[in-house]
Amino acid sequence: MANIAFIGLGNMGGPMAANLVKAGHKVTAFDLVAASRDQAKADGAAIAESSVASVKGADVVVTMLPAGKHVLSVWNEVIPVMAKGTLIIDCSTIDVESAKQAHALAAKHGALSVDAPVSGGTGGAKGATLTFMCGGEDKAFAAAKPALENMGKKIVHCGGAGAGQAAKICNNMILGISMIGVGEAFALAEKLGLSHQALFDVASTSSGQCWALTSYCPVPGPVPASPANNGYKPGFASNLMVKDLTLAQDAANAAGAVTPLGKHAQEIYKAFDAAGHGGVDFSGIIQHVRSLAGK
Repeated sequence: MANIAFIGLGNMGGPMAANLVKAGHKVTAFDLVAASRDQAKADGAAIAESSVASVKGADVVVTMLPAGKHVLSVWNEVIPVMAKGTLIIDCSTIDVESAKQAHALAAKHGALSVDAPVSGGTGGAKGATLTFMCGGEDKAFAAAKPALENMGKKIVHCGGAGAGQAAKICNNMILGISMIGVGEAFALAEKLGLSHQALFDVASTSSGQCWALTSYCPVPGPVPASPANNGYKPGFASNLMVKDLTLAQDAANAAGAVTPLGKHAQEIYKAFDAAGHGGVDFSGIIQHVRSLAGK
């Protein structure tokens, strides 16, 4: 088993670190938030006094942080004190350029590095069923895979530095667009007098089928495990969807790609967030769709 440092113990990072403990690894964790540190300690991790202290003696370092600036700040702190050849994995969702800069920093100091953003939400983090989209050299990916397999069920090597982030933002652009489409369909069905279950039974077994419908249905009833049955308590909050759709638009602009539906989805989610619903699960966008009919 490995000595693993885990930096960033929020709604995703905390359960991920706990699963590494369950797998038998020695986990030394750090977070700026005291409550997150306390929970990690209760889950069996040792708590370090700082991010720098957490990585001393580590074979593997995992970061799970809000944005690219945070990742670069932490990596600049910890990489110089890591032993040469240590593996560092970033599971945050950040912009592709920052991910490439992080890889370059690691290479400069002789560290192996992987960008490995995740899909699966808090449920996947707790259940160790996440999908990891990985970017980095073959050697680094091979070194990272055993640890990632303790936190997820599908580990995909997408290519070189930053490729994991590219895959994540493309995937979540699809997700944001499709959830709005599913929400619009149910809102229309309600106006036409069609029951939620009837639409689900048809669309889930025909050409309208998609993950947003069959796994995360935005209305109560058809999919009991979806957030719609729990007051839209987030597995993946709407403000995080705004973040990912914005990253996708930034990447599209930088690459010269045209993504009109992605841009419109970003605008719709930004309006939902601005109305005070950023903490609502992203499937709750159906509430925004319904509200438009009243304007």
